[in-house]
Amino acid sequence: MKASELKRGMIIKDGGELFAIVDIEHRTPGNLRAIYQTTMKSLVSDKLINRRFSPADIVEKADLDSRKAQYQYSDHSGFHFMDMDNYDSLALSREMVGKSKDYLKENLAVEILYYEHHPVAIEIPVNVTLKIIESAPGAKGDTSGRAMKPATMETGLVVQVPLFIEEGEVIMVDSRTGEYLGRA
Repeated sequence: MKASELKRGMIIKDGGELFAIVDIEHRTPGNLRAIYQTTMKSLVSDKLINRRFSPADIVEKADLDSRKAQYQYSDHSGFHFMDMDNYDSLALSREMVGKSKDYLKENLAVEILYYEHHPVAIEIPVNVTLKIIESAPGAKGDTSGRAMKPATMETGLVVQVPLFIEEGEVIMVDSRTGEYLGRA
């Protein structure tokens, strides 16, 4: 595929190694040709690298298999999932799960991506429902939604929520940005 088709979150193969596109920016410096400035994260070493692509450059998209799994629990050995097809248990390292850990709660359905029969990444749903366990008291009458306050979720994630949201409520959070979407 062409570099102009790259999107955030996509996994590509470059130099025999797998990379996830963390950020991509289209630039046209002055009267020069357009380029795509990418920040890529190695799925093997967790190293971040910056790389420029011309729009016509050919990039190899990784051929990944996807399997449905259900999050079970975490312990010192990592995060444990159950494969929904054969009910096998699978433990993924903290490095592989990364920031997705902030959205994992018991029985959450996820997709685990495999490359050559080895798990390489985890995809969580875009909208995740989480319960607020700690927050400042809500302000009565402020329903504008413009003023925000921090709230700690059941997973430890801190999300900015409107003032009228109270402790104990269940809200929807965008797992890509960590933003409050609304009450669940």
